Amino acid sequence: MTRIAEARKFYARLMAANAGSADPRLEDVFAAVPREAFLGPGPWTVVAGNGKVETPSADPVHIYQNVLVSLDAEKGINNGEPFLHAMWIGKVAPKPGEAVTHVGAGTGYYTALLAKLVSPGGAVTAFELDSSLAERAIKNLEAYGNVTAIHGDAVVGGLPPSDIIYVNAGVAAPPAEWLKALKPGGRMVFPWRPAERIGLAVMVTRTDKGFACDPFMRSWFIPCIGASAASTKIDRDKAARSRKIWLTADKAPDRTATAVIGDVWFSSQSIGGRRSQ
Repeated sequence: MTRIAEARKFYARLMAANAGSADPRLEDVFAAVPREAFLGPGPWTVVAGNGKVETPSADPVHIYQNVLVSLDAEKGINNGEPFLHAMWIGKVAPKPGEAVTHVGAGTGYYTALLAKLVSPGGAVTAFELDSSLAERAIKNLEAYGNVTAIHGDAVVGGLPPSDIIYVNAGVAAPPAEWLKALKPGGRMVFPWRPAERIGLAVMVTRTDKGFACDPFMRSWFIPCIGASAASTKIDRDKAARSRKIWLTADKAPDRTATAVIGDVWFSSQSIGGRRSQ
């Protein structure tokens, strides 16, 4: 085994262990997809807290660890924390044959992982609004026959019917059209920023009784253009008790409302009717 293959294999084991997923394929895909192919030529700039560190060389071994690698320093865009994405991907549990929509694909690394997990038979549609990142993603993903990478606005244009919607830009609330795009049993994970100082990762599942939601961890992403107008009046603890999302067109907000944002609102009442305390 070569040095880089050994590093990639150990990295994959770490990602799978952190994800806590029962799907053994998660380790396989992290080992199979070369991260360096999506980062541009090295050496690379690694984001460390408020500082930045350049890798000692262009040897890919340096980026097979849980580090943020800068993609566009001026815009504050990075390749994402691998541990976080491993956990999120494990949580949405992609299956062969499913349709995935990736919002905020960057240069396509996590898109490629999703594409492998829904093979055979599945497909990924990846949206990236930034023109330079989209151009890189389209090129990087050419080898993945089940991916359609699009330079476009996922907020304005709407999304295709999806089993999974994987969002990598902070939204004040998921647009109603995104919720409607979820197929029965579909899952969406997104970074929720209902207020300037609140950042939560939320998992949404479409059931026959509505949209169940689970704010499962803290999370910070750059804002999603067109869907990130945050409020200053929402309480963090109250937001974290959200268990269901309603479209205001279907039901007016009631006393269980934890946040009302545009044409959607969040409720502390679960799908089963029980209120979160």
